[in-house]
Amino acid sequence: MAPFDLKNVQDKLSTHFRPLQRSFQFWVRVADIYTGYKTFQFRVCFEKDLQKQEVMWERQHELAADKIYAMCYDLGGFFLKIAQIIGKPDLAPAAWVKRLVTLCDQAPATPFDVVQAVVEKELGQSIEDLFERFDVDPLGSASIAQVHPARLKGDKTDVVVKVQHPGVQDLMMTDIHNLQAFALYMQKTDIKFDLYSVTKEMEKQIAYEFDFKREADAMEKIRHFLYENNKKSPVAVPRVIRDMVTRRVLVMEYMDGIPILNLGDEIAKRGINPTGKVAAAAKQNILQNLTLAYGQMILKSGFFHADPHPGNILICKGSEVALLDYGQVKDLPENLRLGYANLVLAIADNDPIRASESYRFIFFPYKSLCIGTELGVGTVIKCENRQLEEMLKLAQTMFDTKLPPGVKALQPFSEDSSLKKISVEASIEIFEEFPEELFSVLRTVHLLRGLSSGLGINYSCAEQWRPIAEEALYRAGRLREEDRKTKVRRRTFFRRLSARR
Repeated sequence: MAPFDLKNVQDKLSTHFRPLQRSFQFWVRVADIYTGYKTFQFRVCFEKDLQKQEVMWERQHELAADKIYAMCYDLGGFFLKIAQIIGKPDLAPAAWVKRLVTLCDQAPATPFDVVQAVVEKELGQSIEDLFERFDVDPLGSASIAQVHPARLKGDKTDVVVKVQHPGVQDLMMTDIHNLQAFALYMQKTDIKFDLYSVTKEMEKQIAYEFDFKREADAMEKIRHFLYENNKKSPVAVPRVIRDMVTRRVLVMEYMDGIPILNLGDEIAKRGINPTGKVAAAAKQNILQNLTLAYGQMILKSGFFHADPHPGNILICKGSEVALLDYGQVKDLPENLRLGYANLVLAIADNDPIRASESYRFIFFPYKSLCIGTELGVGTVIKCENRQLEEMLKLAQTMFDTKLPPGVKALQPFSEDSSLKKISVEASIEIFEEFPEELFSVLRTVHLLRGLSSGLGINYSCAEQWRPIAEEALYRAGRLREEDRKTKVRRRTFFRRLSARR
């Protein structure tokens, strides 16, 4: 009779009950944060002084920010990704942003003996047979995987080996389902915004991230597209080592560069004036190349890298930009790609009627957006001028890197937001049927906005994307040659920006 293995039983019980344990921790903490806000809303009503109300709100946000930070840090995994998404000035109170911006997608590293076992099982050979060098310490460890620098045997190519953490997928799916339940509750009681579709899109995207074969295919597809459509690709994309890819292990070219967040320190280290012309030109070049790459991917191809947060962007020699991590990619349906191209032109031209038409095709292909219009016809003439202006303002706020005059942040749930005004005046909720695919575009634009803010450049991605949007609509037969405006424009926005300095 085999001896009783108490430790093995304990490990199995721990694995079995861990999802329940995480769910319990999530709901206890979320309930504490939510009830804190609801209680505060009741208390603040008794304070008539508006300035004192603002101070009270700031304190409440700071208190909640500490609790949200603690929850995301303690639970880790998926909640680190959530912190990256909501920790943006456009989507959260300033106190949240200040606290969450320091919370990166970092996770404890998987021990090397486990990493070695995964690599050898997946690739079918020992590490010594495959690699001349394989660093024990990872370059970084995130919620899904960690990355080790290595050198291949034979051609001595420097590579990185991405290895998935064992057992992390089930836990992350538990976290997502808990968040979806909370999102459903919030949109029924407090927020008239399709939060559930947003969380469903997250679930879909994160499930894809656990398949490294899919990531390798996406990396190769985007690399081929960018290199084929430009004399020189605006961003560098790592080359996949094709015969060393499985669902849990991905070997790719090593990209030598510094994280974009460290750019300021690097400029100072080289003795360059951070506010001078050389630094400004380098920053403009970096942002222009990133924006061009995303404009081509989203509007021309429809297949794009959907996770451009600072941790995935390296600055290489000569200010060349390298784009990493293709676990989150999106393939826009044709009608959505062209609808968004039309919205880009509306933003670039400051055209409220075109913006309203774009909304109808994107959000409501079978409904009317405006009061008094005929269902599905698409006329916007009967819309009141102020409603059209609010629709344009909303488009600029959500889908351009440059905010419209008088708007400091998106704040979609505030009473003064364009989202609320349109919903009230038109007696509809604009985003009760938010297309899941468009959330990735929205997130990409907001991440680009955050990068531009960090680099100290206020620019409009819609203006730079205009020629790409016009080309997309022209090729689809939705724009006449005589209506194209790009050909008469001699200088790009970035050249005009340089000329003003």
